[in-house]
Amino acid sequence: MVEYDIAVIGGDGIGPEVKAEAMKVLDAAAEVYGFKVRRSEYPFGSQHYIDTKEIFPDTAFEEVKQKHAIFLGAIGDPRLPVGLIEYGIIGHMRFDLDLYVNLRPMQLFDERLCPLKGKTPADVDMVFVRENTEDAYSGMHGFMHKGQPLEVATQAMVYTRTGTERIIRYAFDLALERGKRKKVTLIDKANAIRAQDIWTRVFAEVAEDYPEVKTEHAYIDAACMWMVKNPEWFDVAVTPNLFGDIITDLGAMVQGGMGVAASGNIHPGRVSLFEPIHGSAPKHAGKNVACPVAAIMAVSMMLSFLGQKQAAAAIEDIVRELLCSCRLKGVGPGDHPTNEVGDMIVGELRGTASRV
Repeated sequence: MVEYDIAVIGGDGIGPEVKAEAMKVLDAAAEVYGFKVRRSEYPFGSQHYIDTKEIFPDTAFEEVKQKHAIFLGAIGDPRLPVGLIEYGIIGHMRFDLDLYVNLRPMQLFDERLCPLKGKTPADVDMVFVRENTEDAYSGMHGFMHKGQPLEVATQAMVYTRTGTERIIRYAFDLALERGKRKKVTLIDKANAIRAQDIWTRVFAEVAEDYPEVKTEHAYIDAACMWMVKNPEWFDVAVTPNLFGDIITDLGAMVQGGMGVAASGNIHPGRVSLFEPIHGSAPKHAGKNVACPVAAIMAVSMMLSFLGQKQAAAAIEDIVRELLCSCRLKGVGPGDHPTNEVGDMIVGELRGTASRV
């Protein structure tokens, strides 16, 4: 029986609560679909830093590098400087594990969740492929005369041919794998940020290797407009890091909100990280009101990555059915107790055992 080693970081705020429900679903999936999971829990997060001044020690990071996958609940705490824990944990894994793909599926499960009038699940079914290790997030920044009236702050946008080509090629391969509209849309702002011309050129070169895939192009401002007006235009989209960070949160709202949106930080064939995209929401922590659906969908993504496609699809189908039947009233804070949602999905998952 195949066994997977999973690193688990609950993190901050509601992170440990949604993580607990996601792990219940993971355990049930292993039981039903015939694989084993060995979890290693790590305490890292803001409270751990406050207590110990430790963010992510090298010994633990070396352990995590040997795992099959990583699950993260949430990171962030207003008591600490902005970015300290985020860069020390998420940034550390993204950059030092070279998790160059940020994968963001945007699928509407039930029409009533969508804030756009008249849009149905058939209209919102796309995947955004965001480059995850370059651009303005590469860490090349600085200050001159800091704190003085004539202060200057700079931050470089960095794009390499290798980084650009590998993420674009991943998007084309994904369009073929999805087998839907077989279309890849490049989203950039090369007319104003001239360095992004490298994206335009590399996209055209890679497209020549995929004659069966249609291509489109949109500047980021237009893409945001079309995301709201005509989300059905998108199949697979590929975008630089900064713009991808912004437009994928817009997409999350189109698909029903932060309570349902999950992401993968992926390096194909290597240990990769999966997480709900919502923040730590400290005002909701400890109240058993946070929706764990996004965390559970992150487990579905993780299982798909690990090759457990049937288990992954079963979790997604159960979430869809529970929402469409209104047994899950919604995916917002307080719509259901956190543990009730996990128990509901686990129960449905175990009910599929006779069909496996």
